Amino acid sequence: MVKVGIIGGSGLDDPKLLKDYKEIELNTPYGKPSDKITNGKIDDIEIFILPRHGKDHKITPSCVNYRANIHALKQSGVNYILATTACGSLREEINRGDLVILDQFIDFTRHRSITFHDNFDAGINHAPMANPFNEKLRDILIETAKELDFKVHNKGTVITIEGPRFSTKAESHMFRAWGADVINMSIAPEAILANELKIPYAAVAISTDYDCWKENEETVSWEDILKVFNQNSEKVKKLLVESIKKLNDKEMDLKQYIRTVPNWPKHGIMFRDITTLIKNPKAFSYVIERFAEHYKNKEIDKIAGIESRGFIFGSALANRLGISLVLVRKPDKLPAETISEEYDLEYGKDKVEIHKDAINEGDKVLIVDDLLATGGTMLATCNLINKLGGKIVECAFVIDLPGIGGCKKLENAGYKSFSLIEFEGD
Repeated sequence: MVKVGIIGGSGLDDPKLLKDYKEIELNTPYGKPSDKITNGKIDDIEIFILPRHGKDHKITPSCVNYRANIHALKQSGVNYILATTACGSLREEINRGDLVILDQFIDFTRHRSITFHDNFDAGINHAPMANPFNEKLRDILIETAKELDFKVHNKGTVITIEGPRFSTKAESHMFRAWGADVINMSIAPEAILANELKIPYAAVAISTDYDCWKENEETVSWEDILKVFNQNSEKVKKLLVESIKKLNDKEMDLKQYIRTVPNWPKHGIMFRDITTLIKNPKAFSYVIERFAEHYKNKEIDKIAGIESRGFIFGSALANRLGISLVLVRKPDKLPAETISEEYDLEYGKDKVEIHKDAINEGDKVLIVDDLLATGGTMLATCNLINKLGGKIVECAFVIDLPGIGGCKKLENAGYKSFSLIEFEGD
């Protein structure tokens, strides 16, 4: 089920966006969020609206508890976060009232808690941040804004500064020289924290002023920001509502296509059968598109598919991304010279093999399989790739069974994993 969090700036925490709404008060390991969360529905999609500065706008940008806000939405079970913000334009072509669908940020804050990892007691964790705004959400926002005939800029770099003061002229010109397109006081910390929790995040910026760099223009004031923002708030609300409806159309519940076979291959096992997914062209295409969306901006040279169902998803994804596929097989299945890696089973041992010439030194490799359980086969495959000098980008699965512990085993070994769905139990 799709659940969307909306983080609203001034004027965009309107509960009238929702039907059957109620207020929820949450606490988090990082304290209380900015205010109660308003929960309701848009087009039968569950929505959670959180006012960034509180409903009465009493919390200054530098004092917002961003960790509590993002964690509260995570606790609410949201699949996506859409944020709105007022911003100052640092470019002539971005006029007052224009919408900017942000694609990059520069974090110029200095006094905020912007990570959930205050220490590495649970393991080293450096979150990738090359593309901090989710492309799927960005594409939907851009497409919807154009359909609604709104003036929209398809990308923009936001620089987030401390508040509540505005920039000096020297700072404003410096930010322009750095390549920033708009300026605000809130987006970078939210994007960082959402990425750490792996919640897809996108932001709509409403240009309200020209900061203070532009000659013959009044320098920015709060009254002017609020005036322009309020003039455009209905437009932004409509963009959010229509985008969320579209998001629901593009989302699919994969679990309904996966058959569960009890007591197979032995008593007590709930076997997750993907043959019912593979035979459905729409569901199969959706899986490949989800993988492609996740990996299209990552540097990958080759995909390694693990026998046998990893071949199915790995080959389709390799074709979709236009990169090479290599096969990881059970013993004595590959014709040329191979290397092998043994791993433990519940009773006995098994091994996997790969051609010695399949991976070159320095190749960036994505490993694909259908299901993650104990992680034994995947760890053995990782060892094979390492022996050949490859660099493992990530381990990808359609299904994860988190209760069995394979994901944690991979993480402890230093490998990142990504899965589309989870099933509890064996």
